[in-house]
Amino acid sequence: MYHNKIFRSVTNTDNGEVGNETRFHYQQDGQLVWAEYGGGAIRKGFLIATVGPDNRLDMRYQHVNTQGVLMTGRCLSTPERLPDGRIRLHERWQWTSGDESSGESIVEEVG
Repeated sequence: MYHNKIFRSVTNTDNGEVGNETRFHYQQDGQLVWAEYGGGAIRKGFLIATVGPDNRLDMRYQHVNTQGVLMTGRCLSTPERLPDGRIRLHERWQWTSGDESSGESIVEEVG
């Protein structure tokens, strides 16, 4: 479902660092999913996730932002299939570094 897909950020709460210029390149092997991401305020990032029976992703992420700060967090992403077949992920996330605040974001598959 996620293998070799590219996603872009559509919306994010103000305390997030992912923005419209951020791109995620997903890979999948069975129930294991991982991605490399970057762009905008993110210099380089990586995430790793497991896929649940409902195709939700339970992930952990880490990245270095353009200020050189290492940030970490966790996220639960719920997929939605769009009418054109692309995937939209509704994400609820929380920093495990910094202020440990939480937020919500949406990323969509690039067509």
